[in-house]
Amino acid sequence: MTASRTPAKHYSPLAIGAPEPFRALPVTLERMIHFLPPHNEKIRAKLKDTIRQVDVVLGNLEDAVAASEKEQARAGFVSMAREHDFGATGLWTRINCLNSPWALDDITTIVAEAGDKLDVMMLPKVEGPWDVHYLDQLLAQLEARHKVRKPILIHAILETAEGVKNVEAIAAASPRMHGMSLGPADLAASRGMKTTRVGGGHPDYGVLADAGKEAQGARAFYQQDLWHYTVGKMVDACLSYGLKPFYGPFGDFSDPAACEAQFRNAFLQGCLGAWSLHPTQIEIAKRVFSPDPKEVLFAKKILAAMPDGTGAVMIEGKMQDDATWKQAKVIVDLARIVAAKDPALAKAYEL
Repeated sequence: MTASRTPAKHYSPLAIGAPEPFRALPVTLERMIHFLPPHNEKIRAKLKDTIRQVDVVLGNLEDAVAASEKEQARAGFVSMAREHDFGATGLWTRINCLNSPWALDDITTIVAEAGDKLDVMMLPKVEGPWDVHYLDQLLAQLEARHKVRKPILIHAILETAEGVKNVEAIAAASPRMHGMSLGPADLAASRGMKTTRVGGGHPDYGVLADAGKEAQGARAFYQQDLWHYTVGKMVDACLSYGLKPFYGPFGDFSDPAACEAQFRNAFLQGCLGAWSLHPTQIEIAKRVFSPDPKEVLFAKKILAAMPDGTGAVMIEGKMQDDATWKQAKVIVDLARIVAAKDPALAKAYEL
């Protein structure tokens, strides 16, 4: 007995009248997923400008929304979805977790009233494929009922030890899967980690330089990345199934340098973007998750020298072969997507 659908059934709609699942994810720029509280009218009043500045707008209904404001946040999200044209900017929502009193109403109300505007539904605290299967089936039924024309994708947050353990099964759970984000705060609590920080490192987590026979004075201490293992595991699971991995939140708004360092680590490991919880983090994410112009120009030289991706050539004293051709293609493909939205970078990339 198999725990997942057979290949023949994998791309079949789960409800009569629901839209056909995507065979491949839409190509979109998602350097930052910008969180905002939909019940805050002052922030919603600035939404037109925010849409122009970011790649994804996410109306947050879960953590950071008080229990007394959950219904107001849900209604606020529906209003902002209806009132604005988001163009090439993605519209997402993070619903409440499935075992909460609010999740069912989040799902049914938003699909009924804003289903054709919504691109992605972010699902918190995913522990296994069963959570995705439930939401997958329910979304199909609601899409059919409300005649939603395109499938709403699911983005899972990894924020429990069980979710990380089951990460590959989560990735394979449904053709609706868009990707995953690391949720470091809840994950730290789930694992019993001794930190109260939201993302980023910890000054006590590191390695001490060898003492050596002739060591004098204090030994050097090198801080390590608390999230390196989990990000790597998430990236492998996502890319194995054609999904998109993201770093999650960085909670210390007073330390932009540390935020940039954490985002850059995630970018170098394979993440496509990160969450921005404060306006100052938008530009950090743009800077980090857009390829460096020098890297793009060098990558273009590799592709030009090896049009079919085979063989080996020397460029600026460095040997390039089919492996580096693949790396170069990843960089140039991303640069083309960025260039389509950012004229300044398009000029820098010479695209």
